[in-house]
Amino acid sequence: MYLFFLAQELSFTQIAILEALYNLTTLFGEIPTGYIGDRVGRRMSLLIGTVLISVTLLGIGLAGSFLTLAVLYVLWSTGYNFRSGSEDAWLYDTLTDDLSENEFAHVRGRGESAALAVGAGAAIVGGYLGSIDLSYPWFVAAAVTGLGAVVLLTMDEPETYKETNTDDLSMRRTVGIVKDALSRRNLRSFILYYYVLYAAVTYLIFVFLQPIFQTIVVDLGVSQSQVESLLGWFYAGYSLFGAILSYYTGAIKEHIGVRMWFLVLPFIVGAALVGMYFVPLLALPTFLVARGLSDVTRSFAGQYVNDQIDTLGRATVLSAMAMVSGLAVVPFQLGSGVISDSVSPLFALAVAGVILVGGSGAILLWEVPVAEGVSSSASEST
Repeated sequence: MYLFFLAQELSFTQIAILEALYNLTTLFGEIPTGYIGDRVGRRMSLLIGTVLISVTLLGIGLAGSFLTLAVLYVLWSTGYNFRSGSEDAWLYDTLTDDLSENEFAHVRGRGESAALAVGAGAAIVGGYLGSIDLSYPWFVAAAVTGLGAVVLLTMDEPETYKETNTDDLSMRRTVGIVKDALSRRNLRSFILYYYVLYAAVTYLIFVFLQPIFQTIVVDLGVSQSQVESLLGWFYAGYSLFGAILSYYTGAIKEHIGVRMWFLVLPFIVGAALVGMYFVPLLALPTFLVARGLSDVTRSFAGQYVNDQIDTLGRATVLSAMAMVSGLAVVPFQLGSGVISDSVSPLFALAVAGVILVGGSGAILLWEVPVAEGVSSSASEST
């Protein structure tokens, strides 16, 4: 997608503005859309979001100006607003029906693994389609996403959700539930640690992967005409690695533990981002590993947060987490765009790595973000 934007003669700063618009829309739209998901149902919220995303993908493939892309990015973000909280809320409540909510990270990891395995083949096809015309992958993505709406029509709402009295869930009460969740001791430092700092920095990896990849392979002697197809193969390996790690999310949780994972990961990723600046070739394995780590980490974060909250208002609280992350990433996006235009994307990621390591260390000195032996929300929530 970023090669597509660069082909439209957008600058890194303009691309950063598009990403900032996306996250500002997330900021203002997450709680209202999460509230809708809690009131009208998880499935309906997912259906609205999927249809909106499909239409937007088609529009981006046809777009030819920065202004048009800016409008479409707002719509794209709105579509994901409808899906972000409702996806995990639907899964967690469905598992609760079978008294299997502790398996959330495991099941979500297996789902991500299946998606990434399919995505590996799609990446190769997309790479070759992009070498013909960079708009073609957008059209195919729109069609495939649209099939998701058909799948959603076959799904049902979890019994746990159906048995919850959502009629009494006013917007005012919803905001109160969110404020209560965000202020809990078991969540406040974790929100800063993961949703503000780690998620914001690692988001930049996916923004700058394509231009950095292009620069590195061209420097290695690959012709410009082969970049798109080679990128497709790289994304295939990238997705397969992520699929393998995601498949073993449950085993990682059992042997390493969510707490140890979060305490160590930011420092490893931050060091790798700094190292890439001095040895650019390190960017390729770093990007490969970052993809797999991202999905496992998101599953662990979803497990941890879901364990602290109740069914009533669950989608809204999860959406609020995405809202916080969307707000935090905006200054990172704008700053990295300016730095990339002034120096280079590699330097921008190195600066982000320093911030990640320093910020994570400061939070750990204040409060350990993942508590040991945390009880479920059922015994703590109001």
